Amino acid sequence: MFDRKRVVIIGSGLGGLSCGTILQKNGFDVTVVEQGTQPGGCLQCFERKGAKFETGMHFIGSALPGQTMHSLMNYLGLLDDVKLSQLDENGYDIVSLAGQNFSFANGREPFIETMASYFPKEKDNIRKYYDIVKLIASSSALHSLTSSHRDDAIHAEYQLKSINDELDQIFGDDMLKNVIVGALPLYSAQLDKTPFAQHAHIADFYNQSAFRIVGGSDHIAHSLVANIGRMGGQVITRCKVHRIVCDERQAVGVDTDKGFINADIVVSTIHPMRTLELLAGTNILRPAFCKRINSMPQTNGGFSVYLKFKKNTVPYMNSNFYAYRGNTPWNCEQYTDEQWPKGFLYMHMCHKENPVWAESGIIISYMNYDEVAKWHGTKIGRRGDDYERFKKERAERLINDIERHFPGFKDSVDSFYTSTPLTYVDYTGTEQGSMYGIAKDISLGVAGRVPYRTRIPNLLLAGQNVNSHGMLGVLVGTIIACSELIPAQTIYGQIQQSKCR
Repeated sequence: MFDRKRVVIIGSGLGGLSCGTILQKNGFDVTVVEQGTQPGGCLQCFERKGAKFETGMHFIGSALPGQTMHSLMNYLGLLDDVKLSQLDENGYDIVSLAGQNFSFANGREPFIETMASYFPKEKDNIRKYYDIVKLIASSSALHSLTSSHRDDAIHAEYQLKSINDELDQIFGDDMLKNVIVGALPLYSAQLDKTPFAQHAHIADFYNQSAFRIVGGSDHIAHSLVANIGRMGGQVITRCKVHRIVCDERQAVGVDTDKGFINADIVVSTIHPMRTLELLAGTNILRPAFCKRINSMPQTNGGFSVYLKFKKNTVPYMNSNFYAYRGNTPWNCEQYTDEQWPKGFLYMHMCHKENPVWAESGIIISYMNYDEVAKWHGTKIGRRGDDYERFKKERAERLINDIERHFPGFKDSVDSFYTSTPLTYVDYTGTEQGSMYGIAKDISLGVAGRVPYRTRIPNLLLAGQNVNSHGMLGVLVGTIIACSELIPAQTIYGQIQQSKCR
């Protein structure tokens, strides 16, 4: 048995709620504090005029029985509350490049055969690519959910190779290389910087199976909150943390809007730069560490258009649609005003099981923070007419781009709403509204990674900046962080045991 230690978790996104669930399950007394009015972070949804919209977690992968995410959802107690809708197995992703659409199929042979139908001369290389991706994904003990390491050397090797360098070694056809990375907005990949290992984990995750969450990803947040409560923990909203309080050795609690909360352990799942702000005046952390965290590169920001459709006018699209104006998805984050948008991701919300018509959807494109920096410090709904005109003009550009791919689309839009990197700053606290927090960069090596353990012995870090973003990346980071308090073998054993129930 573990001592019943008091744990305060800062942030109620997936990282905070999953940490809370695992720690409460293992005998800790957990309090999750959230500054917003609702829990969930990027799991939050919102409603306008009777339509519901996703804000961050739009779809997940590997959720069929026996696959990684299904096992994790079972372990976290989500399967009874969260219903999933599988995307088209023959084309869960569609990438549009140079006027042609390319479908990504689930499973090894369907993927190889489908991609080879577009690039028949590259079939052997497509097979080689698929097997390298699978090798990298299976080399990670965390991603395979076993406590024994598989092959750390393989994983480390591909952490030091860029995506484009590795694809250059595998493929001869330049268009195929670009198609393969057509979903790079999912992780804001950058040419010559993003490690191939990150691409491999994400590609493998979705190639196994891909699902939308019926009724919205906030069902995940609500389920985790309820599970924490049933086990005796609590999630407190409208409770902003102003300071992590430390003595000369360690953290002793947090100062919040609702008073001081003492703690034996503090887990911060917010952006690491925001965590450092909460530690201002504390001398335990080394200046070099703080400087390193504050200088880490951030992923790009995004501009989103949330679409409410006229009733029974837009057939539900059971695929994710990535489109680019040119013949490459690379460098879409580098643009002039005239060039924007170079590309976008378009998806529908799965509002009920087996929908025939879509009620709402979203378009996402890159947006650099300097485009909205002049409104920094303003509040939501009070940024002024210039900001509203800016958003409307950008939204209309994206809607016109969709029209080129889906004629008649504009006439089906009842209304639309928008968000910019400033919205991410307000709701998620990421630096300059980055979509996925800190960026992976092969040139930085270990210096580009956020540690889960800090020099403050009872302060741990978790969330999308530890390990990776997305549902699998965050949950893997959760396991890493919780393994500092609970033996990893215990957690993996519990995951395996949950499969039997």
